[in-house]
Amino acid sequence: MAYQAIENHGAIGDMHSLALVDTNGTIDWCCLPRFDSGSVFGAILDDRKGGRFELQSLAEGNATKQFYWPGTNILVTRFMSREGVGEVTDYMPVGGDRRRIVRTVEAASGTVSFSMRCLPAFDYGRDEHEVQLQGSGACFRSRQLSLGLSCPVPVKRCEGGVEAELTLEQGHSATFLLEELGPDQECHEAPSPAEAEALFRKTVDYWRDWLDGCSYAGRWREYVHRSALALKLLTYQPTGAIVAAPTCSLPEGVDGVRNWDYRYTWIRDAAFTLYGFLRIGFTEEAREFMEFLAGVCQESSAGDGPLQIMYGIDGRTDLSEETLDHLDGYRGSKPVRVGNGAHKQLQLDIYGELIDAVYLYDKYGAPISYDLWGSVRMFVDWVCDNWRRKDEGVWESRAGRQDYVYSKLMCWVAVDRGLRLADKRSLPADRARWLRTRDEIYQEIMTRGWSEKRKSFVQSFGGEALDAAVLMMPLVLFISPVDRRMLGTIDAISQPPESGGLVSNSLVYRYNLSESADGLSGEEGTFNICTFWLVEALTRAGRVDRERLERARLTFEQMLGYGNHLGLFAEQTGRCGEALGNYPQAFTHLGLISAAFNLDRALDRFSSRS
Repeated sequence: MAYQAIENHGAIGDMHSLALVDTNGTIDWCCLPRFDSGSVFGAILDDRKGGRFELQSLAEGNATKQFYWPGTNILVTRFMSREGVGEVTDYMPVGGDRRRIVRTVEAASGTVSFSMRCLPAFDYGRDEHEVQLQGSGACFRSRQLSLGLSCPVPVKRCEGGVEAELTLEQGHSATFLLEELGPDQECHEAPSPAEAEALFRKTVDYWRDWLDGCSYAGRWREYVHRSALALKLLTYQPTGAIVAAPTCSLPEGVDGVRNWDYRYTWIRDAAFTLYGFLRIGFTEEAREFMEFLAGVCQESSAGDGPLQIMYGIDGRTDLSEETLDHLDGYRGSKPVRVGNGAHKQLQLDIYGELIDAVYLYDKYGAPISYDLWGSVRMFVDWVCDNWRRKDEGVWESRAGRQDYVYSKLMCWVAVDRGLRLADKRSLPADRARWLRTRDEIYQEIMTRGWSEKRKSFVQSFGGEALDAAVLMMPLVLFISPVDRRMLGTIDAISQPPESGGLVSNSLVYRYNLSESADGLSGEEGTFNICTFWLVEALTRAGRVDRERLERARLTFEQMLGYGNHLGLFAEQTGRCGEALGNYPQAFTHLGLISAAFNLDRALDRFSSRS
C-alpha cells in the first residue's frame, strides 16, 4: 500500500496512547500501552514492515470523507460508492486499566461489504508474535504485550495477522474491539449492538462534558475547540505530563534526516500548552501539569543544568536516542529515530518558559506551594549565575552553542516572573540581585541582539541572521509591540526569503538555513507556531494600527487554511502545502489557541470604538 500523506489522518486517543487513522480507514500508527511504548501499528514509518489495522469498504470507486462526531475525539470515516454509504467509527474509551480501540462499521445506506485485516508488528516490528484464533476473534502475543481482537464474524489467518469480511444491510452495524490483555487472559466476545452503543454514548459524554469547560466563545470557536481536544489527547493522564506530539520520525522534509521522536514532555512545549489551557478555562489540566512539574523539579537532571529540556511522560531523565535501521521511514525518510539525544542539550530558554507557566498558574489557577517556590527560587538564582553562557537554543541546533537572543530573552522572563511572583505573594528572594540581573540581560539584548544593518533583532549576539523566535518579545512583555525596533523586526521577518525575510505566502520559516547553519543537511518547511507568533505580534502592534491588525487577521485565516480536513496541524507546512513533521503537534495547536484568543480581543476593541 502507498503511504498516506501525514495530513490524511485523524487522531483518536484515551490520554494514555493515541492512534492515527487514515482516510482509507487504516490505523497506521499506534503505540501501546502508552505514547512512548514501541509501536504496534507503524505502517506510517514502513508500509511493509510497520504493521496496520485495516477496516474499509470493499466497493469499487469509493470516495471517502472523515469527520469528528461533534464535540468529541470520536472519528468517522465514510465510504461512498454506488453500492451505498458505509461508515467506520473509531475511538478509544477513556478510563480503565487497559487500552482499548473500538471500531464500529455501519451501512448508512444500501448494502455495504467491509474487509478487515489486523496485522500488528510489535515494538516497531522488532518483536515476533504468536497468533491464536479464539472464538470469532484472535489473540496476538509478543514477549512484552498481548492484544485481543474481538470480532463480530469469524476471522482467518493471514501473514502476520488475521482477516475477515462482512456484509451489512442498511441500518445495521457491527463492532470490532482491540484490547490489551493480561498474560493469561483470553479475548472477550465482540460487543453486542446494545453494549457498543452504551460504550459509544459514554465516550461521547466524556468528551462533551470536558469540552463544556471551555470558556472561549469567539470568532474561531470551532478551530479552538478542535485544538483544545487535540491538546487533551496529548496529555498523559496518570502523571499530567503533556507530549509534544504522539509520533516519532515523521520528517521535516521528505527524504531528509530531520526526523525526531516527539513523544516526550518538553518543558517549553508543555509550559506553552499550560498557557493555552488556562486561556480558555481548563484549570484542571494546568493543575495536573503543575503537579508533574513539581515532581520533575525535585529530580536530578541528566543534562547541563538543574532542569532537562525534556522528560519522559513518567518523569524519567534517560531518553537515549537510537536509530531503527530496519524501518524505511515515512516515504523513505531515514533514519527512523526513537529516543531524543537533544535531552542532554543546554537550552537556557526553558527556565523562562517554566517560570512564566508557574506565574500564570499562580495568577489564573491557584497559589503555588512553598515547595514549588523553593524550586523556582533556585532556578532564578541559577539563571542569574548562568545566563551569559552559550547554548544550543530553542531550535536545538546540532552545530554548536551560540549566544541566542531568544535564550537570553527567556532568561529575562525567568528573572522577571520570579520577581513578580515574589512581590505578589511576599515570598523570600534575593530581590536586589534579581533586579540587577534582569536589567543587565535587558541591556545586553538591546545592544548586542539588535542589528542596525537589518533594522531587526537577530538570532544571536553580533550576528545578522533573522530568527522568528524573536517575535515572542512583545508576547512576553519584554518590549512594547509598537516600539520602532519591534516594528522593524516584524517588517524584516515579513519579507519573502529571496528578499532576506522569513515569510512565504503568509507562512513563516523559523530561520533561513542558508544563513543559520544548524548542523543538519536537507530542507524543512515553514514552522507553524512561528506563523501564529507573527499573528500575535501583528495583533499587538495592531492595537494602534488598523492595517497591521487586518494583516494579522488575514494571516491567521490563511494559516487556518493549511490545517487538514479535520482542523489538525503538524509541526511544519511544506512548500506544496503538505504537512511535515510529527503530528498532531501541541506547539501548533496551542499557538492557534493563543492567537485566536488575542486576535479576538483586539478585533473587539476596534469594533467597540466604531
